[in-house]
Amino acid sequence: MDTLFNRDITYLKGIGPARAKLLDNELGIKNFYDLLHHFPAHYIDRSRIYRIADINGEMPYVQLKGRFVSFAQQGEGAKRRLVALFSDGTGAIEIVWFNRIKQIAEAYTPGNEYILFGRPSQFNNRWSIVHPEVDTTASIAATSGMRGVYPLTEKLRNRGITSRTFHTWIQTALATIKTLNDPLPPDIISQYRLINALDALRHIHNPTTPKLLEQARLRLKFEELYLLQLNIQRYARRRKRSLAGVRFTRIGDFFNTFYFNHLPFTLTGAQKRVIKEIRADMGSGRQMNRLLQGDVGSGKTLVALLCMLIALDNGTQACLMAPTEILAAQHYETLSQLVAKMGVNIRLLTGSTRKKERDIIDRELADGSLHILIGTHAVIEDRVQFRNLGFVVIDEQHRFGVVQRARLWKKSTIPPHVLVMTATPIPRTLAMTIYGDLDVSVIDELPPGRKPIVTLLRYEDRRLDVYKSVGAQLRAGRQAYFVYPLIKENEKLDLKSLEEGYELVKESFPSYKVAFVHGQMKPAEKDYQMNLFATHQADILVATTVIEVGVNVPNATTMVIENAERFGLSQLHQLRGRVGRGEGQSYCVLMSKYAISADTRKRLELMTTTTDGFIIAEADLKMRGPGDLEGTMQSGLMLNLNIASLAADGQIVQMARDAADSTLDTDPELSSPDNSRLARLIARIFDRKIDFSLIS
Repeated sequence: MDTLFNRDITYLKGIGPARAKLLDNELGIKNFYDLLHHFPAHYIDRSRIYRIADINGEMPYVQLKGRFVSFAQQGEGAKRRLVALFSDGTGAIEIVWFNRIKQIAEAYTPGNEYILFGRPSQFNNRWSIVHPEVDTTASIAATSGMRGVYPLTEKLRNRGITSRTFHTWIQTALATIKTLNDPLPPDIISQYRLINALDALRHIHNPTTPKLLEQARLRLKFEELYLLQLNIQRYARRRKRSLAGVRFTRIGDFFNTFYFNHLPFTLTGAQKRVIKEIRADMGSGRQMNRLLQGDVGSGKTLVALLCMLIALDNGTQACLMAPTEILAAQHYETLSQLVAKMGVNIRLLTGSTRKKERDIIDRELADGSLHILIGTHAVIEDRVQFRNLGFVVIDEQHRFGVVQRARLWKKSTIPPHVLVMTATPIPRTLAMTIYGDLDVSVIDELPPGRKPIVTLLRYEDRRLDVYKSVGAQLRAGRQAYFVYPLIKENEKLDLKSLEEGYELVKESFPSYKVAFVHGQMKPAEKDYQMNLFATHQADILVATTVIEVGVNVPNATTMVIENAERFGLSQLHQLRGRVGRGEGQSYCVLMSKYAISADTRKRLELMTTTTDGFIIAEADLKMRGPGDLEGTMQSGLMLNLNIASLAADGQIVQMARDAADSTLDTDPELSSPDNSRLARLIARIFDRKIDFSLIS
């Protein structure tokens, strides 16, 4: 593989310096390795010729054989285009070009026979193809059979670079490669029955049979995921070997007093199991890095408090960092009330904290009299210095970057134990990859007394019925949320907005006080509006998704989500979790347009059948893909997945994880001669600017 990295695409026939720079800027393609790992998005059958008369809306691509009848330039300036009429004897179709008009008009001759390939579209009841691939009948023989369709950007298309162009470049590159050192260890190739690296590249770009294509896909997906797992696990193992942690050996007065005298309800079996797992980590002498997953309302915060009290019993301080001031303040209020009679000193630090309070916090942190600090990003500022930080809780961690998290726990000479919490259920394949360096605990039980939320799908024609139901809840002394996808009306999007929704809700419920909150408000105004709702001075809260995390109003029993079809399942689940936090029966109404796709209807109907966040997260991953994978792109953990899918390839993820563990069990640093190619390839692909061995 080293030779592929060392060969610059600039010198490949047909590319040159200008195109090489464009490919680097648009797709990050610099060398032969990058080019050969730019895989087709899908494949089409180039062996079949269609008749123009048979074209219909179910054909994503067609290949036509015929002659250009005429060419004509239309429009002026930016709207200038070249329109040709192409006929095959069964009918005619318009062919349109918006770029390189002069070159195209000179390249093709009316009356000569050509093969066209492209995507048909219908406009004013006429079929047309925009920017097709055009070949002479003499040259088409080389392109028959299965052909890959390569991902492109708009800028590349505008510069005349097509999927066919990529195909030509890749064939030229492959023709120069006679042998290739396989980076995978021979025993791994043998155990998982994989084809070799060069054959995989040849078959992925030139599949002659479906079986060979499937073998190539398996090999390349496995390789991609295996390298990723090796990279994650190597750093995780190095950290576990090298980083000592504070050994917590005592369960003392703080924990016991709270557990036996102030515990608000009996712990669930899941909470007890998780606390036992965390206690084992804290007593191991190694730094704990544990991910705590738990659905909304499962009692993660109580588990975190009990663990922080163990830290206090062992003479250290604790810190809880939350992503927003609202959530940090709620944690502060909740924990302060729970330990109010125990003499535990808890303070809140946010960007809004006044200087006088900050000075007190600084002094008490330094002398050790401040036991627990709760805050936002403000807690990682350089001026915040702990005397003896032993335990760190990071809530909704995907909203923090890697470097931010690292700065927090580096505030102690011996790294503190780290508990990362999330209420976003994470599918197993995703957790295995994104959080592969963390141990995982799951609270999969709700506290007793919580009733499942009833979720209903309603269309516009049932709006009056929905409002009547909301009114009944309000008359019973309960509160309600109305959630909108937009703040302001947008002419291009047929969506409800908060501004028009606020007026409609006030008009529909004139006897009740309505508050509103959205992400563009100043923090003070947002807090004021939220507080109106939290203290029941307002009966209804009209909001955007800013309330998705950390809003706790047990008296709120109804949520209406407008244009629910525009949200992902996991986001709908998070929003729904704002109700059902008290003992009363709660309801979530998904309002949708009736004219939605079958897949969208299926997603929304799934929400009405289950409240299990893990089932929803798995379905969301399969339907929508991993996308920005829990915010890791912004934190620096680039996954570099060119062909594998965490949504569809769960079995291969597990195979790759097992193989990586096996390799590292015998060679933890990949230092043996057999693994040297692996180590070099990982270094090339995962060019880290951050030492992940020191980051939780």
